[in-house]
Amino acid sequence: MNVHDSERLAGMLEDAGYERAGSGDADVVVFNTCAVRENADNRLYGTLGHMRPAKDRNPNMQIAVGGCLAQKDRDTIVKRAPWVDVVFGTHNLGSLPTLLERARHNEEAEVEILEALDVFPSTLPARRESAYSGWVSVSVGCNNTCTFCIVPALRGKEKDRRPGEILAEVQALVSEGVLEVTLLGQNVNAYGVEFGDRFAFGKLLRSCGQIEGLERVRFTSPHPRDFTDDVIEAMAATPNVCPQLHMPLQSGSDRILKAMRRSYRSERYLNILRNVREAMPDAAITTDIIVGFPGETEEDFEATMEVVRQARFSSAFTFQYSKRPGTPAAELPDQLPKEVVQQRYDRLIELQNEISWAENKNLVGRPVELLVAEGEGRKDAETHRLSGRARDGRLVHFTPTGAIDREIRPGDVVHTTITRAAPHHLVADTDISSHRRTRAGDHWEEGVRPKTSGVTLGLPSFGAPAPQPNAEQGCAC
Repeated sequence: MNVHDSERLAGMLEDAGYERAGSGDADVVVFNTCAVRENADNRLYGTLGHMRPAKDRNPNMQIAVGGCLAQKDRDTIVKRAPWVDVVFGTHNLGSLPTLLERARHNEEAEVEILEALDVFPSTLPARRESAYSGWVSVSVGCNNTCTFCIVPALRGKEKDRRPGEILAEVQALVSEGVLEVTLLGQNVNAYGVEFGDRFAFGKLLRSCGQIEGLERVRFTSPHPRDFTDDVIEAMAATPNVCPQLHMPLQSGSDRILKAMRRSYRSERYLNILRNVREAMPDAAITTDIIVGFPGETEEDFEATMEVVRQARFSSAFTFQYSKRPGTPAAELPDQLPKEVVQQRYDRLIELQNEISWAENKNLVGRPVELLVAEGEGRKDAETHRLSGRARDGRLVHFTPTGAIDREIRPGDVVHTTITRAAPHHLVADTDISSHRRTRAGDHWEEGVRPKTSGVTLGLPSFGAPAPQPNAEQGCAC
């Protein structure tokens, strides 16, 4: 979500006449911040400290801080770093160009933090980072009250976009050559709650299946409470919806889930996974897990380990509990010692790595379709491989030999066969069997990235949108 917000900020700045700067010569530097974990605070203030000499050398350079941490800390940012020129929150992304101009004119810091959404982010232009894959928000905010999470306090209550509006943005991206979209929501499968349709998300997935040229659809992150069978049916029945599910577990202990105010229990969670795998046997399922929540006992932690053993996640994002001031969990007794949390965290990582490796080994010898990616393989230059994402989201490093049509570019599609497995990736060292050049690959080669205009509000409707008259330019108005 923060990455996509940054695309919106870049789009607005371009519309205001700014251009992306090379390294070290920027007139404006914008930090778009997160506040979910404490290290985000530390990193921001440390980085702002490193910016001080650059600001001293060039007093006309402007520094802006936005996002969740700005929403939380407000005036504190300017007090701790008085060389910051602009502070804006999560509800007023669209104010940035005006605030920069005002700060220049008044020669003083501008701090503007709104308590409610100013404009829906989708009404703002966006300069997309990828030529082949795009983010599309279905909602912003969250109606849940998880005791460890500060997001609802910073992002506000859930606000849903209308289906036709979402599909128009998807169509605009596809018109610019994008092959893959990821539908975004803090609670993506709760989509529809604002306009009273509890089956809206499943309908939205099916409608995405009607958009010609859209090859892959993903979504993140659903909540187990709202995960219904109609969504599973839509995933299985819609060919371009990928066989991948990222669904946060957080804890396998029912007692801890209750303390977290997570409105499901471990058996409900495992039943969802069983239903998903029954409909899509090859689905890759990933998750989020928090270790060391206040009051977590060894028995509670072992319950999490047992769910992990049963769930057979392809991978997991694991976190040590981070105390966030302003959340109910921060005031709970029995905050765990760091050494206990670290020891449990290490055990969980070891178990999940074993499972991930075993699951990946099962894929050796299988054919795979890859959307060639940019910058995903850190050792590609050394190994002379390229990297891509399988339809199930797994990262595959492949040897670019065989049936190649000229040069393989990010955004192209190749077919190959898995030859080796590791815990966090797969390797395909055989010749590729086919290579399809795409418009996304052409655009990557030309240095062209999609630019989408803001999508205005519309009435609720389902089905692929009518063709846009200026779709060639990527406008979704």
